[in-house]
Amino acid sequence: MSSDGRFEVITRHKEMVRLGETGEDHLKHLTEAAMDRGVAALSRCRSVIEKYNASMSAVATSAVREAENRDVFIARAWAEAGVDVDVIAGHEEARLIYLGILQALPVFDSTILMCDIGGGSTELLIGKAGEVIVGRSFKLGAIRMTQRFFPDGVTSKRSIDRARKFIRATLAPFLREARGHSLDVAVGSSGTIESLLALAIASNRPDVGTLNGARLSRSALTEVIGRLIEAGTPEARAELKGMDRARADIITGGALILEQVMEGLGVESLMFSEYALREGALFDLNSRLRGARLDHLSDLRRRSIDHLMEVCDEDPEHSMKVAQLALDLFDALEGRHRLGHEDREWLEAAALLANVGLFIAHSKHHQHSYYVIRNSELLAGFMDHEIEIIAQVARYHRRGEPSVKHAPFASLSEVDRERVQWLSGILRVAIGLDRSHAGLVSRLSATVVDRGESDPFEESLLVEVVPVDAADVSLEVYAARERSTLLARMAGVPIEIVPSTG
Repeated sequence: MSSDGRFEVITRHKEMVRLGETGEDHLKHLTEAAMDRGVAALSRCRSVIEKYNASMSAVATSAVREAENRDVFIARAWAEAGVDVDVIAGHEEARLIYLGILQALPVFDSTILMCDIGGGSTELLIGKAGEVIVGRSFKLGAIRMTQRFFPDGVTSKRSIDRARKFIRATLAPFLREARGHSLDVAVGSSGTIESLLALAIASNRPDVGTLNGARLSRSALTEVIGRLIEAGTPEARAELKGMDRARADIITGGALILEQVMEGLGVESLMFSEYALREGALFDLNSRLRGARLDHLSDLRRRSIDHLMEVCDEDPEHSMKVAQLALDLFDALEGRHRLGHEDREWLEAAALLANVGLFIAHSKHHQHSYYVIRNSELLAGFMDHEIEIIAQVARYHRRGEPSVKHAPFASLSEVDRERVQWLSGILRVAIGLDRSHAGLVSRLSATVVDRGESDPFEESLLVEVVPVDAADVSLEVYAARERSTLLARMAGVPIEIVPSTG
């Protein structure tokens, strides 16, 4: 990717794995065969990438996101293919697809409706100028619809009618909300929509080089769906002109989803984008790498953090002061914790969001904060793994320390457990340093002090607190000391917290 964000394609490798093809349990369980296909595909992708001495980033969507045994697949991907797979939430998937579309089509300044139909989910979004206005992910997909309504890909009039009613009911809340926005253009992406477009134009443009920017009218889609229904079976559909044989069994389910979206919003024509999730994820990754030296959250991520904090936190100024002190302490301890820029960013996010649980109740609000962060659709730009770390650090900002007795913490890797303990320990002290919520501490410093042979410990960590305008910070110092146990254990030395005498 060039410095201005443009793609230069060196090579392409694409495989249709169908991780979500799981039989009767509706994407709740990844079969061994599906995982075998997925891991094998990742291994082949890695082989291609290594030829170019490039790094690899992998994201997983609906099939892995919903699977109860997703941890098994993620562990296998790392152990057998050497690939670290990030699972992304549905709303984040929609945002990344939107980013991809903006790289392919001149629609940045337009209010767009985006539709992306995958195997297990459909992402719908309204956006303008790179900002997401409304974004939703629905458990509607070509594979999911086929498993539920068209076993073995065989359709009937009754099954078509049932599928249409189900799709309409599922989409109804979004369609009501979307009708309140004036749309300039509708854009579709994904293999399903590409296949429908290819079927629609097969007779008129058989030798087309690219479908990017091509339009699919509602009338043309209706005609294509008529042919698909008339064919009735995957074998017959595979013979249709322009048909992607690999999708012949699942195409009807995807077509009905698009039909109901276009009909529900009165969309007469939809533009196709060849770029989607893959390109959006690549663009997003490039943006992060280019901004890796920045010592704050990226603009998008920070805006989403601020939004959630403003909605749920009754004292955001306190949270911002705590975040500043936490980052000061993180930086001062850099030589001891050996954590990186990513960890610093997660600490900032956790500090800003530690009190969002107050929106639910004061009692046990640290546990409520975990729930709010983990389940909020307002956090844009974060991977599922990042959200989990942030949520756990926020959850342990008070009361009980991180423990394997708690299922979410126990499910983390050893590296992530240590990360959560370090960041939680830092956050606890920072919160103590604004105990009065008055912003009395200006800054802090931390140095390792040699205690000599007379002391049972060879060294200790001295944290000096600088007050604002010589303010009395005795309460803050006391509260920070009381909260320093976890940090002292992680640092491996006693911690002294004192007001600065300078």
